[in-house]
Amino acid sequence: MHCHLVVNVALVVVCRKWTSCRNKCDSQRGICQGNKDNCFSFIGTMVKYFACAGLLKSPWDQVCAAFWQRYPNPYSNHVLTEDIIFREVTPGNCLISRRLLTKTNRAPRWMEKYLPVTMARHAYIIEDSIVDPQTRNMTTLTWNISHARLMSVEERCEYCINPDNASWTEIKREAWISSNLYGLSRAVQEFGLARFKTSVTKTMKGFEYVLAKMQGEAPLRTLTEQATDRARETALAAKEKAKDLASQAKKKQQFV
Repeated sequence: MHCHLVVNVALVVVCRKWTSCRNKCDSQRGICQGNKDNCFSFIGTMVKYFACAGLLKSPWDQVCAAFWQRYPNPYSNHVLTEDIIFREVTPGNCLISRRLLTKTNRAPRWMEKYLPVTMARHAYIIEDSIVDPQTRNMTTLTWNISHARLMSVEERCEYCINPDNASWTEIKREAWISSNLYGLSRAVQEFGLARFKTSVTKTMKGFEYVLAKMQGEAPLRTLTEQATDRARETALAAKEKAKDLASQAKKKQQFV
């Protein structure tokens, strides 16, 4: 998977009321698949922009089927629930859907002192999608509706046949991360970007897991993977605890 990163781009909120850019299927639901300039509005907010392309060595049909069956999997423990809000087939034979996902919402220790004590530990995500079997293209748009003032993450993915191998599927992914938290917006965006990049890796592994399971293979996580994940989580927790202790020690010195 190759990725490129552009930071501090002035603009960029994806229009939720998309214009029809390519065909009548798009105009039915509004997911843009044409010129992306039609889908942007420029504002005076600085955001983080991230884009990458991934490759799944499975046919497009199987990847689309796996998309609807990807939860649960060992790499998606943060996804708690998924509910279909709306679904229909258009006259052009496109499947359009809107789902509501519930995910865990753990904030880093350094950020917690700036957040309301009553802030929910779960986040709600809207996922819009359109599947066009004729052009063999699936496009999704997701964004969080919880804590959006603290941090907003919008993601657009396009699943299409790989031009070099018709039996593989290419995923083109874009994300926009912004924050309105006064004085901490840049730090929050950096945190959101790092979390998103980690999420992309888990998403791809989750896809591979579900695809292997659909194809009759045994997609079990290795003990090494599990141990590595636990070690990483332990190290992160220890790092945050050390920062917290250092902060407490500094406060004590101020009153001595």
